[in-house]
Amino acid sequence: MFVGVMQKLSVTIWNEFVHERENAEVARIYPRGIHGTLADALRQRTELAVRTATLDEPDQGLPPAVLDATDVLVWWGHAAHAAVKDDLAARVQERVIAGMGLVVLHSGHESKIFMRLMGTGCHLCWREAGERERVWVVNPGHPIAAGLGDCIEIEHSEMYGEPFGIPTPEELIFISWFEGGEVFRGGATWTRGSGRIFYFSPGHEAYPIYHHPDIQRVITNGVLWARPQGRPAEVPRHVPVEQARQKITAHGPSVHDAAGHLVSPKS
Repeated sequence: MFVGVMQKLSVTIWNEFVHERENAEVARIYPRGIHGTLADALRQRTELAVRTATLDEPDQGLPPAVLDATDVLVWWGHAAHAAVKDDLAARVQERVIAGMGLVVLHSGHESKIFMRLMGTGCHLCWREAGERERVWVVNPGHPIAAGLGDCIEIEHSEMYGEPFGIPTPEELIFISWFEGGEVFRGGATWTRGSGRIFYFSPGHEAYPIYHHPDIQRVITNGVLWARPQGRPAEVPRHVPVEQARQKITAHGPSVHDAAGHLVSPKS
């Protein structure tokens, strides 16, 4: 008996790759870039085929052939949001609406892509003081929270606080607490068209947050959750009247004449 081979989920990790080249401490923490650390974590799952992309590559790392072949895009950006071309942001938006998953990390909340999909400014409050962060799991039954305890403890983190200018999340999975007392909706999901979006806030480049096993678990879970769910919801198609009538006749539903009398469909 022939057994088909299951196709792997194609994941592209995009990182602007600026801080690692300009800051020696960030380079020490992520010697192969944030994208390299995330790729190593995701490649532990055999069902994932992982590639990386950076801003300085041709077509800013996402030529049409790569983007069209991507099932889930992971996005990290901060210092170079403005350098991302508008047409690339539009192409990513179109791909999400058509069914591609998107996982947006940390300061990617102000990326052109995330703001286009949210339709808001996505601004927040912040403070960089190396404070303790507790990422509380408020939706433990959600697949993105699978395998976690009550919370994730991060020793040093950048504070992100409310108000956070996003549309009301469809699902809220994590709420972060910081030493200064602030709280933040740091793990939330939305759907746009046929595509799923997950935003996850921990991940300031100056701290080794993406080396944390539970943070890696959340991102991996997020990628698996965001995978395409089916064919695109928006499929423009003109259906001729005669074709519609043929379908009605073929399936034999009840049909009424102009006077409202039941007419048996023709065989």
